[in-house]
Amino acid sequence: MSGNEWLIIGMIGGFLGLMMIGIPVAISLAVSGFVAGYLGFGPMLFNLMPARLYGVVTNYTLMAVPLFVFMGVMLEKSRVAENMLETIGKAMGGVNGGMGLAIILVGVLMGASTGIVGATVVTVGLLTLPSLLRRGYAPSVACGTICASGTLGQIIPPSLVLILLSDIVGESVGTLFAAAFIPGLVLALIYVLYLLILGKIKPEWMPAIPAEERAGITGKQLTKDLLRDVCPPLFLVVAVLGSIVGGIAAPTEAASMGALGALAIALAFKRLNWKLVKEALHGTLTISAMVFFILLCAQPFSLAFRGLGGDQMVHHMFEMLPGGELGALLFLMALLFVLGFFLEWIEISYIALPMFLPVFMNYGTDMVWLSILVAMNLQMSFLTPPFGWALFFLKGVAPPGVTTRDIYVGALPFVLLQFAAVVVLFQFPSLVTWLPEAIGW
Repeated sequence: MSGNEWLIIGMIGGFLGLMMIGIPVAISLAVSGFVAGYLGFGPMLFNLMPARLYGVVTNYTLMAVPLFVFMGVMLEKSRVAENMLETIGKAMGGVNGGMGLAIILVGVLMGASTGIVGATVVTVGLLTLPSLLRRGYAPSVACGTICASGTLGQIIPPSLVLILLSDIVGESVGTLFAAAFIPGLVLALIYVLYLLILGKIKPEWMPAIPAEERAGITGKQLTKDLLRDVCPPLFLVVAVLGSIVGGIAAPTEAASMGALGALAIALAFKRLNWKLVKEALHGTLTISAMVFFILLCAQPFSLAFRGLGGDQMVHHMFEMLPGGELGALLFLMALLFVLGFFLEWIEISYIALPMFLPVFMNYGTDMVWLSILVAMNLQMSFLTPPFGWALFFLKGVAPPGVTTRDIYVGALPFVLLQFAAVVVLFQFPSLVTWLPEAIGW
C-alpha cells in the first residue's frame, strides 16, 4: 500500500481511537482529519475549507432542519403528544396489547410531526411506561414497544435523516420523503402485526384494559376526543408533507409553515405562553447546534479522505468483493449495521456513506432506493444494544424497577423486525420507487 493509504487507515483508526477514549465525536472527526491531511499535503489541502464550511451553513435545504426540529419540540412541549396517546389508548384499550398498538400509532404520528427520536421516546416513556407496568405488561415488551415507536421518526417524513441524505446523494428532499412514506408505514404495520400476534400467544404479557375501566367511555365521547386531539397534528402533517411531495413548497418553506402550524396548535389548546416558547427555542437550539457542529467538523475529515485518495482506495476494495453490485450492496448494509452499534447516524451518514457512493454511482444503482435502504438500516442503530440511543433515552426516564436488561431484551425483537423490513425493501424496490414515480418526481 502507498503512504497515503496508510494515512487514510491511520485517520480512520485515529478517529475511532479518540472517540473510544471519550473525546466528543465532532472533535474526533476534525482532529483526525486535520492531522492526516496535514501529514499528507501540508496546509495547502485545507485552502478549500472556508468554502466548504460556508457551503454547509448556507445550504438552503439544511435550513429546514431547525424549522422541523422546532415544529417537533413545540408539539412535544405543548403536550399535544400526551393528548394523542391518551385518546388513542382509550380507543384501542379493549384489545390484548391495545396500549402497545396505541403507542405504535402515536409513534407514527409523532414521527411524522417531529422526526426527533429522543423527544418521542422520552415523552412516550414518561407517559406510558408506568401505566403499562401497572396494567401488567411485561417490562421487556413495554420497553421494546416504546423504543421501537420512537425510532419510527427516523424513516417517516419529515425525518432529519432523509433531509441530510438528500444533501449527500444529490436527490431532492421531496423525492426521498415520497419514497420513504410507504416503507415507513410498512414498518409500522409489521410492528402492529407482531404485537397483535404476541397478544394472542401471550395475553398475560399484554393484557387488555379492564372492561369496567372502559365502561364510562361512550362512542360519541371517544369520537369527539379523536377529532380534538388527533386531527390537528394529523392535519399539520398532511399539510406539510403534502406541500413538499406535491411540489407546492420547498422543504424549507414547508418547514417554516410547519413551525407556524405547531405554534397555532399550541395556541388552540390554550398552552402557548412565553415559558413554552423559551423551552421550545432552547430545545431547537440544542439539537440543531449538535447536528450542524458535527456536519462542520466532518468537512476536514471528508476533505482529507478525498485528497489522500480514499475514493480510489474504497473503489479498489469493492472491486475485490464477489457478486458485483449485489455483493457491494450486501457489504454496505452489513457494514452500516455494524457501525450502528458504535456510531450515531449523523457520523455514519457524513463519514461512511460518502466513501461508498461513487462505487454505486458507477454501478448505476438507484440512489433513491439506496437512500431508503440506508435510512432503514440507520434506524436500527437506535435500537441495537449496547449503544442504541433510544435505549439510553428510555433508561433515563424509566421507573427504578425497570432494568437495562429489560430494555435490551425488549428491543431485540424489534431489531429483527426492522431487519425483516430491510429485506422486504431489498426484494421489492417498487415499495420505494412507486410513489415518487406516480407523482412525477
